[in-house]
Amino acid sequence: MTATSKAPTAGAPSMAHDSGELAADYEKLSASRQFETGKRLAADLAIGAGERVLDIGCGTGLLAEHIAGLVGPDGRVLGIDPLPLRIEVAQARTLANLAFEVGDANDLGALPEAGFDVVVLNAVFHWLPDKPRALVQFARVLRRGGRIGISTRPPNAAGGARHPVYEAMARAMAEPPFDRYPRPRGSFVSQVDAGEMRALLVAAGFMPTRIEVRPSAQVHATPEAAVRFSEASSFGNLLGHLPPELRPAARAAMAAKLAALMTPEGIVQQGRRLVAMAVRR
Repeated sequence: MTATSKAPTAGAPSMAHDSGELAADYEKLSASRQFETGKRLAADLAIGAGERVLDIGCGTGLLAEHIAGLVGPDGRVLGIDPLPLRIEVAQARTLANLAFEVGDANDLGALPEAGFDVVVLNAVFHWLPDKPRALVQFARVLRRGGRIGISTRPPNAAGGARHPVYEAMARAMAEPPFDRYPRPRGSFVSQVDAGEMRALLVAAGFMPTRIEVRPSAQVHATPEAAVRFSEASSFGNLLGHLPPELRPAARAAMAAKLAALMTPEGIVQQGRRLVAMAVRR
């Protein structure tokens, strides 16, 4: 069973900016963030013993390893991710019912039809530019009655301003010399709201069972930590549009802007998560 990775989908973020250092940072930083939302998603899906689970965009494998414990020796978990360096980290997790492969959410053709009971996407869906195409792929590899669970970043509430953390970093990039290197269009997230999510799921052959927006908070100990988290979780796309020699200065400029957001607890980033669960018809 092999997941293949072909040419990137138009509008997708670049996979070329990741590094071993960023992968290692993500392993550490996501343990108290994405991993926690992923564990709640797995609980909401009631993943149980003996089930076959596909974790799409598994990163360094923390959630897939957790799910392997839920399904037990009679189940199996496959984690796929388009970033080879993160899969290298994940493959150090050596459980008999757990495997990892480099793979593309938009091309699951090498995986068996109806081969899984559950598909999980945690902090991944907003990175997929062609969501209808991807959802059709997910439906194909799920058995009838199988479940999909998605936890993703929704767009700002109607008329809502960009979060102060993102606004501060954007202000830094709008100043010289960074303003000479605009970020390419389509290189960042593609978000959907609850109504759009429902329509996408139905069109792909799913029956939604839960769609809700939940509060989500992150705390960064320092401005530098906030920058590093954004860089690691975007697999280098935060600063990938800049020449390498400018990136240290850009990190410092972003941290300087973020310093104004420091509280005694650190930089508190209040946000939201869109959680969707559905059954394949």
